[in-house]
Amino acid sequence: MIERRDVFQAIADPTRRMIIQKLSGGALNIGQIVADSGITRQGIAKHLKVLSECGMVSLTQKGREQFCEARLDQLDEVVDWVNASRKRWNQRFEKLDKFLTDTKNKNHEI
Repeated sequence: MIERRDVFQAIADPTRRMIIQKLSGGALNIGQIVADSGITRQGIAKHLKVLSECGMVSLTQKGREQFCEARLDQLDEVVDWVNASRKRWNQRFEKLDKFLTDTKNKNHEI
């Protein structure tokens, strides 16, 4: 059974983030992604494989070229996680602030 990678694995690597950034402007072939990246075609292909397995990139063969297109809707999972984490941390900070305020007020009463 093949383990499905998730979007968090995709964005964990700076090279994959760079690829997603390049593709956010529209579909590109592998040569266009390699250009100015400082990474070999084979290296980019390995990263594209991970991105494809995560559902972040779709690969389409057109003649002899393979075109890549970002599926940015997959980032919604990250946005949802960040928002939930932010809400949880804000609640914790509010409780801490209340505790510190109550403690300070009690100390002033003494």
